Amino acid sequence: MSPAQDSYYIPHGSHWPIVGSIGLLFLMLGVSTWLNGADAGFWVMLAGVGIMVIMLTGWFGTVINESVGGLYNAQVDKSFRMGMFWFIFSEVMFFAAFFGALFYARNMSVPWLGGDSNNFFTNLLLWEGFEATWPTNGPGEVGGDYEAMGPFGLPLINTAILLTSSITVTIAHHALLAGKRGILGTFLALTFILGFIFVYMQAVEYIEAYEHMNLKLTSGIYGSTFFMLTGFHGMHVTIGAIMLTIIWFRVVKGHFTPDKHFAFEAVAWYWHFVDVVWVGLYVFVYWM
Repeated sequence: MSPAQDSYYIPHGSHWPIVGSIGLLFLMLGVSTWLNGADAGFWVMLAGVGIMVIMLTGWFGTVINESVGGLYNAQVDKSFRMGMFWFIFSEVMFFAAFFGALFYARNMSVPWLGGDSNNFFTNLLLWEGFEATWPTNGPGEVGGDYEAMGPFGLPLINTAILLTSSITVTIAHHALLAGKRGILGTFLALTFILGFIFVYMQAVEYIEAYEHMNLKLTSGIYGSTFFMLTGFHGMHVTIGAIMLTIIWFRVVKGHFTPDKHFAFEAVAWYWHFVDVVWVGLYVFVYWM
């Protein structure tokens, strides 16, 4: 039986949060030690990834079964929407920190090291002759000579792919509201396919950067900000594409109605957020 709309839902106990915490611990320890040269860190990272996959699969399955079983009412739906709103807001702040770091490096640190009118002694005493230009790997030329990634080619193609995927997920959403499940399934599938194509193209771009442009994470401030911003965004696209795939499987199984489809909306919100971040990233990292 479905709960009364004026009742208050109390979640049951769950072991998945502690499993997720353990997975994140292994994941972060593995990544940090691997990046610092420890070979064992790679295997610790893989263990963390495996634990996270198990946790997400189990937790998602539990929530889906509860939703299909009619355990959630309007109060739960509202709490889900508020939770998703604050989650996306936290993601906005996450990327704002990295954009802030890019702004600080380009508009404050590099000009100071180059001896702008208010800090010319910094240049004279520390890095005489350093010119404040962007992109730069810093006055120490960390990482050696490199070639900056331009805005055309793969970056422009990836931009077109993500913008197109934003259109396809919107079409799918309107199809769901109209009860046109054939169109819904088709355009939702197109959306996650475009997402995975984006990730593949970014991997190709990274290979090009490392093998032919000597542009690496260690290429000074430009290399570190470039790969941190594009890398974290690529991770978010991967997660979003996986979530869209799960939603597509649920659509195939007949889940969601025009009136009850929060899971679809939540993933669509997240996907639009990923698209907007990429537009800003494309402008400030590739163009400027």
